[in-house]
Amino acid sequence: MEKASAPDPATGLAVDCFALLGEPRRPWLNPELLKARFLELSARFHPDKIQAANDAEKAAASRRYAELNAAFQKLLEPKDRLRHLFELESGAPLTDVRNIPPGAMELLVEIGQTCRETDQFLTARSNAASPLLKAQMFATGLAFVDRLTALGRRLETRREELLAELKTMNAAWDAAPASGAAGRAAALPLGRLEEACRAFSYLARWTGQIQERLAQLSF
Repeated sequence: MEKASAPDPATGLAVDCFALLGEPRRPWLNPELLKARFLELSARFHPDKIQAANDAEKAAASRRYAELNAAFQKLLEPKDRLRHLFELESGAPLTDVRNIPPGAMELLVEIGQTCRETDQFLTARSNAASPLLKAQMFATGLAFVDRLTALGRRLETRREELLAELKTMNAAWDAAPASGAAGRAAALPLGRLEEACRAFSYLARWTGQIQERLAQLSF
């Protein structure tokens, strides 16, 4: 299960990673600009830049660098960014990321079936004692590689579609009342944001499962 945003020890409230990096609250962020912003803010706190500082200054700089890096990593990954944004805007944790995203059940079944069949093949291949038998299984292994690769391309296409949708959702945040103002949450499509977060979570999980098996097939 994914963790909610860590609270600020001083306030008990979730740390606003957008504010920490000086980024506007939006579903979509340009990853290259986000990286440049992180490097700019963290440069003076990098361990290589504080070698001459005293122990207290080094500790403070190390904490600050760690905070900025954690915020950067959270905003860089879409599923983590959307979860964080949802919790900031709604004031409540996102609790149902395990629910299957709408329209994804067929893909879930296909990926599950392909992974099970691949695992069975990998077990049979590892148990094959004869070099001739292993050679005969080579073509079957390539067929599984093709199936898994095709599924991976479908997942990447879906991910790109979701990223494009996040870009369009930025307009709702740009037009919403200021943070903390009455009516802000009602003006934001938080339901769709929640669905997108679940979708990215499943895409990341399924992509990892496919990549794991492709790696095993390569041996």
